[in-house]
Amino acid sequence: MKRVSFTDFRMQASALFDAVERGEQVLVLRHGKPVAEIRPFVADRSDAPSWRRAGPRLIAKGAGLAAAILGERGREDVF
Repeated sequence: MKRVSFTDFRMQASALFDAVERGEQVLVLRHGKPVAEIRPFVADRSDAPSWRRAGPRLIAKGAGLAAAILGERGREDVF
């Protein structure tokens, strides 16, 4: 990971973004403390919040839920 000061980042932004496009990560420091991390964009990130990820598709063999409920209702004894 490349580390650059904020001042250097401002002066070399175009070259640093070219490096990021090639897959490199850049850590921007201000007064020696990290303030930003620039990394290549990845469309399908696994660290996305759970509400943004697709949920698992549940598939079961056999009759559907509605058919099972209607079948059970048909078997109930009427008092």
